[in-house]
Amino acid sequence: MKHSYQVMFLLPLEQWIIQKRREFHRYPELSFNEHMTQKRIIGSLKEFGLESGSIAGTGVVADITGNGPGPCIAIRSDTDALPIQEEETAHNREYISCHKGVMHACGHDGHMAIELGVARLLFERRHEFPGKVRLIFQPAEEQYPGGARMVIDDGGLAGVDAIIGLHIFGDVGVGNVRFCPGPFMASSNDFNIRVKGKGGHVSTPEYCINPIEMAADLISRYRLESARKVDPSRHVFGFGTVTGGTRSNIIPDEVHVSGSFRTFNEMDTATIENVLDTILISVMEEFTREDIAGVPSYELDVLHGYPVLVNDPGFTAAASRLLKQSFMNVDDNASPIFGSEDFAYYLRQVPGMFLFLGTRNPEKDMTENNHSSSFDIDETVLMQGVQILSSIALDFLKKPEEYIH
Repeated sequence: MKHSYQVMFLLPLEQWIIQKRREFHRYPELSFNEHMTQKRIIGSLKEFGLESGSIAGTGVVADITGNGPGPCIAIRSDTDALPIQEEETAHNREYISCHKGVMHACGHDGHMAIELGVARLLFERRHEFPGKVRLIFQPAEEQYPGGARMVIDDGGLAGVDAIIGLHIFGDVGVGNVRFCPGPFMASSNDFNIRVKGKGGHVSTPEYCINPIEMAADLISRYRLESARKVDPSRHVFGFGTVTGGTRSNIIPDEVHVSGSFRTFNEMDTATIENVLDTILISVMEEFTREDIAGVPSYELDVLHGYPVLVNDPGFTAAASRLLKQSFMNVDDNASPIFGSEDFAYYLRQVPGMFLFLGTRNPEKDMTENNHSSSFDIDETVLMQGVQILSSIALDFLKKPEEYIH
């Protein structure tokens, strides 16, 4: 009777998830520090009788068991916020961040609310489907190495046959659903270069090997060289920092250069690394002097971040057929984007898909993109997100052979 009493007095589902989203938004927490967020998620699940546990430190995991044996599908949301000071707008006055310099500027507050809505809906319908639904509230998507690998290491995918995830996007029209089979989001790769020369006074350059000039040579040559090796439409590349020197009349001994690049396959990643290495070797040869030993030299360090996110073609095709029956504006052949996501790690382990749900709405003056200090969500998409994820999960549990071959 106690369980029935708790469920009876819950707010209607849409009101409830909006309330939850605003709660999360008001109290954001940074990656690997989502302690109160974790407690709020556990408490929210308890409201309708679902027990849960912790995973990956500050994450939450819970299983909804159906009416008999069957497959298991996981649903994941991320929980961390960003180090951004939120700007007050006409919309967010009731729920603006209470934590200075921290903000849910990427939609993760909405992701959590949507997954809680899915959890409540499927828990109430657990006698209608076989198998199991695993709910994963994952910490630290925003900060490498991310929380996905921690979830996997903690057994979060044990017994899971498929996985789905959703991301709210500010540059996609409200209510629009976008995804594609195969590569959908890029890998992230950062590089650091240390260029060593020989310092001295600018009035006597004949005694010096200027590392600033070497760095400039690298930067000016990269664009042309890389375009010959990798189609520009298949990658993006940018130099982010160039640091070195102390005064205008002193040639420094070394310069540090850093940047980042994104690709959609490992071959292009390796090619770009080789281009950087080849140019650096050429620059060293060009600046080498017989009268100055030991320099120039360089160190190149490439940090491979999140891998390419690859939607399973069979799973994506089945989900597309389902979604097009129930929702308008479903684009199942969307162009891949150069953003990256640690959801990619899950898709390396089990089949599944990741999709985008648009929240851009000029009529409500909601036009800011993710990571903006004024980013906000048109909350009408929250219930749509619940319907999308729950419908895919239910259809998979009843007809897994259509999704997994």
